[in-house]
Amino acid sequence: MDYNNVLEEWRSSLEGVYRERCLSSFKAGTPIDLPPRQIWVVYRGLVQLSTVHAQGEEILLGIAAPSMPFGLPLTNLYPYYALALTEVNLMNLGIAEIEDSPKLCQGLFWYLVHRHQQTEALLSVANYRLVEERLRHFLWLLKQELGQTVSQGERLPLRLTHQHIANAIGSTRVTVTRLIGRLQEEGSLIIDPDRYLILTPKFDPQ
Repeated sequence: MDYNNVLEEWRSSLEGVYRERCLSSFKAGTPIDLPPRQIWVVYRGLVQLSTVHAQGEEILLGIAAPSMPFGLPLTNLYPYYALALTEVNLMNLGIAEIEDSPKLCQGLFWYLVHRHQQTEALLSVANYRLVEERLRHFLWLLKQELGQTVSQGERLPLRLTHQHIANAIGSTRVTVTRLIGRLQEEGSLIIDPDRYLILTPKFDPQ
């Protein structure tokens, strides 16, 4: 089975559904309600998925990009949070609706596979002993998932605070701020006027 063809069919199926209903919009920084029997699909924008550690620390589980599904029926974690990282438009699908559509089921499966791979990659970042290694590999993962080519390198189209990054790599905000400054000094990273991170050709995840 051709993976790209399956995803294209999934997108085509979604486009047909999009035309038949209204989308829900959320501003950047807005929590997204998660109904127990419904799944959100991202039409436009980026959504942060996270949970909270027993000690109260937020743990990044993944980032849902356009066409990606998320919601309570797709996780056993509690608590489970979704936050609009950018302005987002979402489509709501009921479980029964997905079960009645073979194309939606097939497409959903492959996007869930991708989400699973993304989560594994985030977990693997924690295996690096040095915080700088974890930071570099986390930024590299974001580049692979979301990078947008610009004249200076690869732009990450989301504004993650230093605290967000610290939570994702198991460090502190102060340490992340220091290490980002080091990456800027060596020319591996640029912060553009809109506060987006750009990884330059000098950036090395190692």
